[in-house]
Amino acid sequence: MRQATSLRPRRFTLSLAIAAGAALLVGGCSLNPAPVLFPDGPVTYTERELLMIAAALVLIVIIPVYLMAIIFCVRYRANGGKGKYAPDWTYSAWMDSIVWIVPALIIVALGFVVWDYTHRLDPYKKLASKVPPLEVQAIAQDWKWLFIYPKQGIAVVNELVMPVNTPVSVKITSDTVMNSLYLPALTGQIYAMAGMRTELNFLADEPGTFMGRNVQYSGNGFSKQFFQARATSNEEFDAWVAKVKQAPDQLDSEAYKALAKPSIAHPVTYYSGFEPNLFDNIIAKYAGNEMSMAMPKGGDKGSDAASADATKAATTTGDGADKAGDSTTQPDKAGAN
Repeated sequence: MRQATSLRPRRFTLSLAIAAGAALLVGGCSLNPAPVLFPDGPVTYTERELLMIAAALVLIVIIPVYLMAIIFCVRYRANGGKGKYAPDWTYSAWMDSIVWIVPALIIVALGFVVWDYTHRLDPYKKLASKVPPLEVQAIAQDWKWLFIYPKQGIAVVNELVMPVNTPVSVKITSDTVMNSLYLPALTGQIYAMAGMRTELNFLADEPGTFMGRNVQYSGNGFSKQFFQARATSNEEFDAWVAKVKQAPDQLDSEAYKALAKPSIAHPVTYYSGFEPNLFDNIIAKYAGNEMSMAMPKGGDKGSDAASADATKAATTTGDGADKAGDSTTQPDKAGAN
């Protein structure tokens, strides 16, 4: 009795410690910063829909498993269990059928859903809208994002601004190692690769400020490679463009070389102009290097033409093979991810 009594405080202390540890762990969980569950655009609404459908299909197996675990523990317990003891039982046809047929049907259903949503959420597919899309070019650097607005003639570091209810078409490449652009409140993620072009199409259906980042490890500054995305009214967007156009800095070749140097937590920077064809030149820079390594050292007559063709092909890679760089999804014609 003394031994049992002495163990009680220890057990209580251990239980209290476990409960306190669990409370601390769970205390860090909050749904408030969970844009995947609380989306702000048609793309991510469809992504959430796919997530819920997949979770519901999986629960068809998970719920019965947990229920049976509880029922079996009660029914077949050693003392007082009402289950029939059958040590020689070996096979049940109906049970074997359930074990195989139900998971098979779930796999078929998941396959159908994934096939359907994969095509509906193609990141390269333009969103159906009466409003012309806002064209943006994104370049991944160490460790920051450069956003170029070709039609507006401006460039911005670590800030992406768009009008509400206007489709945004972002063409993406990298001037360093592989990165991955992710804006969870508005769209899925897609890779940024040197010498290649990928694309994201999305829309913000209400004003707000959203956080985007690189989710592909890329070195020392990876953990701080964030950018801010803002959805504003058309008037506010026009005012912002006018503000950027008043910036004293121009992103010429020398300024770009300085900007491309590695930097961590780079501040938002505005450029009132940029070097012509900057985005395409960055893609061609890497594609040209790869092709020059493959060229024979004789300087044959067709080498210049082949190099030019290779550079042209590289700038259009995103329409085909670059789709392999996409690891998530995007919306259907209605802008449904």
